[in-house]
Amino acid sequence: MSIAKVSRREFVKLTSAASAGLVLGVTFRVEAASKSKPKAATAPHDLGTFVQVDDDGMVTVWVPKSDMGQGVRTSLPMIVAEELDADWTKVRIRQAHFDKKFGRQGTGGSSSVRTMWQPMRQAGATARAMLVSAAAAKLGVPADSLTVSDGVIAHAASGRKLAFGDVAADAAKIDVPKDVKLKDAKSFTRVGKHTDRIDNRDIVTGNATYGIDVRVPGMLHAVVKRSPAFGGKVVSFDDRKALAVPGVKKIVKIDAIGTDLPWSGVAVVADSTWAAMKGRDALDVKWDAPPAESSESLRKQLRAAVVRPAKRITDIGNAETATISAAQRVEATYELPYLAHATMEPMNATASVTANGVEIWAPTQFPDWANGTVAQALKLKPEQVKVNVTMLGGGFGRKANPDFALEAALVSQAAGVPVHVQWTREDDMQHDYYRPASQHRATAGLDPDGRLIAWTHRFAAPSIDTYFHPETDKPHDSEMGGLEDLPYSVPNLRIEFVPVPSVVPRGWWRSVDYSINGFVVNSFLDEAAHAAGKDPIEFHLSMLTPGRRIDSTGPNAKNYPFEIDRLRRVIEVVRDASGWGKKELGEGRGRGFAAQRSFLSYVAQVAEVTVAKNGTISVDRIVAAIDCGTPVNPDGIAAQIEGSIVYGLTAALHGEITTSGGTVQQSNFHDYPLLRISEMPLVEVHIVPSTALPTGTGEPGLPPVAPAVANAIWAATGKRLRTLPFKMSS
Repeated sequence: MSIAKVSRREFVKLTSAASAGLVLGVTFRVEAASKSKPKAATAPHDLGTFVQVDDDGMVTVWVPKSDMGQGVRTSLPMIVAEELDADWTKVRIRQAHFDKKFGRQGTGGSSSVRTMWQPMRQAGATARAMLVSAAAAKLGVPADSLTVSDGVIAHAASGRKLAFGDVAADAAKIDVPKDVKLKDAKSFTRVGKHTDRIDNRDIVTGNATYGIDVRVPGMLHAVVKRSPAFGGKVVSFDDRKALAVPGVKKIVKIDAIGTDLPWSGVAVVADSTWAAMKGRDALDVKWDAPPAESSESLRKQLRAAVVRPAKRITDIGNAETATISAAQRVEATYELPYLAHATMEPMNATASVTANGVEIWAPTQFPDWANGTVAQALKLKPEQVKVNVTMLGGGFGRKANPDFALEAALVSQAAGVPVHVQWTREDDMQHDYYRPASQHRATAGLDPDGRLIAWTHRFAAPSIDTYFHPETDKPHDSEMGGLEDLPYSVPNLRIEFVPVPSVVPRGWWRSVDYSINGFVVNSFLDEAAHAAGKDPIEFHLSMLTPGRRIDSTGPNAKNYPFEIDRLRRVIEVVRDASGWGKKELGEGRGRGFAAQRSFLSYVAQVAEVTVAKNGTISVDRIVAAIDCGTPVNPDGIAAQIEGSIVYGLTAALHGEITTSGGTVQQSNFHDYPLLRISEMPLVEVHIVPSTALPTGTGEPGLPPVAPAVANAIWAATGKRLRTLPFKMSS
């Protein structure tokens, strides 16, 4: 990684913004492709971000990551401002459109702060050093005699001061220094402090631009009638009634394009979204009959799969022999359904196709994926496709896919004008890339002292990897998080995976495989603990060897080993903060515990639950602890844990996508309900102090939610709920 000055000409060309001051670009190599991210999003590029200091003293940070509510447009500028010693009131952000010079712009896997921590620090520190050098020359004093605070460079001996704006132009003429010194964490004044989001005012006043807000000159509006069944194609359509609807301008047939656009359909283009919707209602479309699939037929496949030996992913010792000879045997089968992302802002995008190329405005997590897909479909060069990234009204992994951007480009090309394609809630619910349904069969062997000596886990699911890459020889690659990296000291361990075919599109859902395996592992360990007659938390701790470190795999693994002591620490924090074991809660109430390391962060939770006599489940309180390394913005971290708990409780108590005849049966929030305010528990978030490298916060708070609640339900009622969503009658 290195820092480079950017010429005024190059900066204007890239950003359409002028600057008479200092502009720095960060050059660094990005990570290799990860198992759960598209290869198109991981190519190395030239520059990762820009830091701009103007002659009016304003500091502009060009943010290359998408903000879907996680607050990255605040946390990343905080890192720059820390090293720069900038006046936070004079720091502003600009959203970077897609360009290779901005580096890896994909946003997912809770990786934004982690991957940008060092580049942002170096950019801020380098800019500071150059501004100080310019000030030293102007004042005629040694650079080391100057101090910087809130955007002001001061010479204490003479009392003279210069603002950043006074020396920005001079700093731009200085050679970029190498190996600038970064701050010690003890001297941080911005990082680690609760900070309001930099764009809060724009959001609450309606001035923030989300994808759904985009308006461009000459734009028309469109909605699409998509095949109700997965894999369905348009056989024919009668558009006469649709064209008779006032405001309807054009009807466009859309063909599916592999997994990037798996929805065939017919678009209605009109002068308003309402007219387009009325036109769609009037369309008469005949569809072919694709292979039918139902939830019940898939469930039968999954149940059959988990009782047969399968491909071994992990095989330590001899789990089969150890289980047979164990003093006690514990067995359980768990079932999880397909889940939709259900973002508050349904899919949408605006595209303008001209003879020279296409410009897209989209709430996308992966503008590079959209760029490549659109370029290929429209037979353009990637540089002819400009992707503008808007704010996202939720993403959760769904807005990583390029289908909605590609759809808008195809409609605009056919219509010959800019077009905004808007999905309805029903479109969104029934045409998602769903979290895979799965079945798990777990078997454990305990010795006479109640120690876990054997564990076999067989997992069957339609995998994400086989959906996108049917030819893959590693169908388990996006399904093993929380299983292949088990931290527990078990001498005999076997993990097996069975891929099961399904026509339902699958994709990355908030916390991906950890959301599935975290539920199963933590629920099963609770069952094993009670079978052994031991306290669940103490049972966990007894298998987490103090001081042990497990080497991680993948990019930058050496920087992020699995440190067992950090997992133990968050467990101890929630144990003490929740009052675990100190006070009975009363009849029909119970506490449950779960812990998970995911996305390199450590999270533990204790849930308090009340189960009424009629079977109604109320989650009263959740105490959470997270160790995410150096906490950049504690306010944002707490919000992410709280949001993860909302999302996790939605899945635990309500979430279920079912199919019949290859068609999703749910359509809106009346039959796919989200957590209501009245259901929200009291949440306490404890952030463990750390100076380690920052890790993820957007997803790690979710995996412990469902198992902590399930284990609390058992403590309250003595009944094990092994199927999501929870139903006391099941």
